[in-house]
Amino acid sequence: MADTTPFLVIAIDGGAASGKSSTSRALSARFNLMHVDTGSFYRAITFKLLEAGLAPTDEAGVQAALPRLALGTRVDGRTAKMEIAGWTPGEEIRSAQVNENVSRFAAIPAVRKFLLEYQRGQAAVARAHRFAGLVMEGRDIGSVIFPDADLRFFLEASPEARAGRRAAEGQVDQIHERDKLDSTRKTAPLVCPAGAIAIDSTHLSLEQVVGKASELIRAKGLRD
Repeated sequence: MADTTPFLVIAIDGGAASGKSSTSRALSARFNLMHVDTGSFYRAITFKLLEAGLAPTDEAGVQAALPRLALGTRVDGRTAKMEIAGWTPGEEIRSAQVNENVSRFAAIPAVRKFLLEYQRGQAAVARAHRFAGLVMEGRDIGSVIFPDADLRFFLEASPEARAGRRAAEGQVDQIHERDKLDSTRKTAPLVCPAGAIAIDSTHLSLEQVVGKASELIRAKGLRD
C-alpha cells in the first residue's frame, strides 16, 4: 500500500525574539520536520561580507562578492545548516557586529535574490533526507519563499517581551531597529501575509504556542 502521509511545508515568520526559533525547533522534534533557520543564512552571509571588508552601503561591491560564496547544506540532526565553501557558521554569526548589520545587508535586493532559490531548495533537501516535511522560519517565508506553504504562521509579541527574551539569552540585539528596517525595506518586507495564522506569544508559554500550531499540523495529516 502506498504511503499517504503528506509532506508538509510550514512557514513561520515574525520579528526578532518573537518565538520563531523555539517554536520551529519544537515542531521539528514533534513531527520529524527538517528545521531551517533562514535568519542564520543571512547572518552567515553578513559575516562573510563583513569579513571581506564590505559595508551594506556598498551594494555594487556586495553584488560582485555574492557569486564567490559557494553555498551548500549540511543536515545536522533535524537542522539544515548552511555551508559556505566548506565553512559551517557558529556562534560568531551572533556577534554584536553581525546583529548591527544583518538587516542592512538583508535589505539589499541582490542578497535576497541570491538566497531565494537556495532557500526554496531546502524542501528538496528535506525530502531527500526522508523528513515528514519542512519547517522554515524567517521574515518572508510565507510571503515570498513559500507563499503556497501548507501552513503559514506569523508570530508576534510585545517589544518588552521580546527584549526580555533576548536579555535572558544573554544576547544583545537591536530589536526595534531591526524590526523597522525589516518591515520598511522595499524587497520582501517583514509582514503578516494575507491568510497566515497570527499567534501573539506575549502572554503564552512556548508549550501553548507549540500546542496551537500542532493542532493545525495534525489536521493536515501528520502524526506526532
